[in-house]
Amino acid sequence: MCGRFTLTVDPAELQDNFTGYTFPIQFAPRFNIAPTQPVLAIPNDGQRRGDFFVWGLIPSWAKDPTMGSRLINARAETLGEKPSFRAAYKYRRCLIPADGFYEWKAVPGQKTKIPYFIHLKSRQPFAFAGLWEEWHSPDGSQIRSCTIITTEPNELMATLHNRMPVILPPAAYAEWLDTAIRTPESMGTLLRPYPADEMAAYPVSTLVNSPQNDRAELIVPA
Repeated sequence: MCGRFTLTVDPAELQDNFTGYTFPIQFAPRFNIAPTQPVLAIPNDGQRRGDFFVWGLIPSWAKDPTMGSRLINARAETLGEKPSFRAAYKYRRCLIPADGFYEWKAVPGQKTKIPYFIHLKSRQPFAFAGLWEEWHSPDGSQIRSCTIITTEPNELMATLHNRMPVILPPAAYAEWLDTAIRTPESMGTLLRPYPADEMAAYPVSTLVNSPQNDRAELIVPA
């Protein structure tokens, strides 16, 4: 799964890595983005612009927004089948910029798992494949939310966990953000593990376990 990630680059650097897309002028570096918090995402609404969405998909038919806290990830293998994700997979896809994420490794004989920080060896920002929705409350207000798609792990991630987030290469951004209706069959080839030889991971402090901790110290090697 993917339950925490980072976006620490400044807006100008992010802009350089996402040519053709625009972002809010200012946003603070985040070292411990957690579910139900605002995350930056680029929806396939034809605007090519990033905005803030709530992390945790709230389907349009949900009775209340609390459902989103249970839908922070979506398994790539079942997107076309699950009622919570089926429509968004066809119509509402997004990119979720990041520059790293965390995973917790279980150690035999130890109760506490060891957190690891995973990033690209290039240290460049990248994009998770995501889905988005727009939920309307009875009082007329609306919430835009998103989820991160996961897939089977590559060789590096398999040493830490049995799932990993889908990281899309820049060449796939335009296809993923296509505004046309797409079938699961036509999009499935994009949802594969990112090459392990382009990624790196190292253990970090258990301070990351608390979402209240959000500072540069979290990504310092333990």
